[in-house]
Amino acid sequence: MTLFRIERSVPLDPAEAWRRLTDWPAHGRQVPLTRTTVLTPGPNGPGTRFTARTGVGRLCFDDPMEVVRWEPPAAGRPGACRLAKSGRVVLGWALVEVADAPGGGCRVVWTEDLAVRGVPRAFDPVLRAAGRFLFGRALDGLLRQG
Repeated sequence: MTLFRIERSVPLDPAEAWRRLTDWPAHGRQVPLTRTTVLTPGPNGPGTRFTARTGVGRLCFDDPMEVVRWEPPAAGRPGACRLAKSGRVVLGWALVEVADAPGGGCRVVWTEDLAVRGVPRAFDPVLRAAGRFLFGRALDGLLRQG
């Protein structure tokens, strides 16, 4: 497994950052060649399942995920959402945390422990760098969108 962490400070209040970060279809719009489909009826919460399908035509893979922890930010309390990844290609988990930042706005921390089936551990540094780049770009896009 390859562990990486991405942190951002943004001028959004935690509730708005949370809303943007837990808009699962929006994640697909931020990752090239990816579409995210929510498989369970709303609202979001523990047990929400969705799949991110990445690729073109027959050259694609699914990244199914389930929300296993759901604690929205409220009244100065930080929020945390943990996703379990259970695909045939991508395994692991992600933890999205949102908290008030000193001086206003909020701090977002995205932590992911990722494994790609069939990729030897010798490639962990490459996978970590690619994950930080790809998920950092997606995180920036989600926090920027209106």
